[in-house]
Amino acid sequence: MAQSSFNRLVPPTDEAGHPISRRSVLQGAAAGAGMVTLPALLSACGSGPGGGKNEVSVGSNASDAVPKKAYAAAFDAYRKQSGKKVKVNTKDHNDFQENINRYLQGRPDDVFMWFAGYRMQYFAEKGLLTDISDVWSSFSGFSDALKAQSTHDGRQFFVPYYYYPWAVFHRKSLFQQKGYQQPKNWDEFIALAKQMSKDGTPVAFSDKDGWPAMGTFDYINLRLNGYDFHKSLMAGQEAWTDNRVKKVFDTWRELMPYYQKGALGRTWEEAGQSLQQRKTGMAVFGMPHPGSQFPENERDDIDFFAFPEIDPQYGQDAVEAPIDGFLVAKKSKNVAAAKDLLKWLGTPKAEDIYLQYDPNNVAVNSGADTSKYSALQKKSAELVSGARQISQFLDRDTRPDFASTVMIQAIQDFIGNPKDVDGLCNSVERQKKTIFSQPVG
Repeated sequence: MAQSSFNRLVPPTDEAGHPISRRSVLQGAAAGAGMVTLPALLSACGSGPGGGKNEVSVGSNASDAVPKKAYAAAFDAYRKQSGKKVKVNTKDHNDFQENINRYLQGRPDDVFMWFAGYRMQYFAEKGLLTDISDVWSSFSGFSDALKAQSTHDGRQFFVPYYYYPWAVFHRKSLFQQKGYQQPKNWDEFIALAKQMSKDGTPVAFSDKDGWPAMGTFDYINLRLNGYDFHKSLMAGQEAWTDNRVKKVFDTWRELMPYYQKGALGRTWEEAGQSLQQRKTGMAVFGMPHPGSQFPENERDDIDFFAFPEIDPQYGQDAVEAPIDGFLVAKKSKNVAAAKDLLKWLGTPKAEDIYLQYDPNNVAVNSGADTSKYSALQKKSAELVSGARQISQFLDRDTRPDFASTVMIQAIQDFIGNPKDVDGLCNSVERQKKTIFSQPVG
């Protein structure tokens, strides 16, 4: 999903009851403080369940053309095999994110699209989801790790559908033309960025949406300090004034001179288009981001390399690979029909049909047919399967109120003024203490 976007507004609610917004591809994905009028949003996105036991409604955040078409094919296949109709209510991806909490408390659809891990667990904790452990009893092909990402308090609430890794994406042809080599470590990465900048194709960079730069923060932290520290930091258990955090920003600052200028005024789509137009040389992105901005006949020219090693102690062990899928709203009016749809969506066949139309993601079910995968999909699957740790993404791995009200602004402030790291970290830590001292929800 070109997956998400955070809009930095004054907080009234987010995807998880707090202000937040992210992932238009993936979404990725988070939510934002949405000031959109509630009635208009709910009527557009949650028009409620449709006509009885033979129809199930789905709240969709797949507003981009590629996933929208792919989901339509999958739901049509379900209709043909079950005789049941799927009524899809599609809302702009970011609007869906920003208003998800109010949506679930209003008139939600029976099934809705969302994210694994903390982002799912948050709503389970708030009692806004239906337990689908009985649906999971019929599944095969999902790893224990996927089940864990779908579980809260010993019960399952989420059906995973696909994932997509974050890495450093570029055009194969540009690298061949310029003689660039994929770097393995930070020094090589900086040297490549410097050369690209000299050649007039700087590193693509954008953060108008509020979430894209989070991927770079995550990777530098994972490479410098390791997965365990990163998870503890996201959980509020580490101080943002710790020298290890400051070193993340200091290290990131080394890359700043070689970025596209004006990142805070550029959307992720515009950054992706600059890569497609050969105006930039590489970008830290999720797999769907460049894929959605390249015409179909140029997608074979997309390549990537894993974010480079910084400290050999941690190497390139961790990979960010957000997981998207489906949940049943607690207020679903047709739980039986919703569960029937989820049983089908959890099959390899359902993933195969979707991925025929969306080459920007990778199936999660081990029984899915990978024979028709593009070279990019195969390489993505190898990257994730070889990872020692999998993270979701900053705005999926921490409290949504902290991600939206603190980290969006903090990272944008750093981009605007990368020199005052001490002041930035002090500010984040003060706000973190306040937020994490309060109960979730």
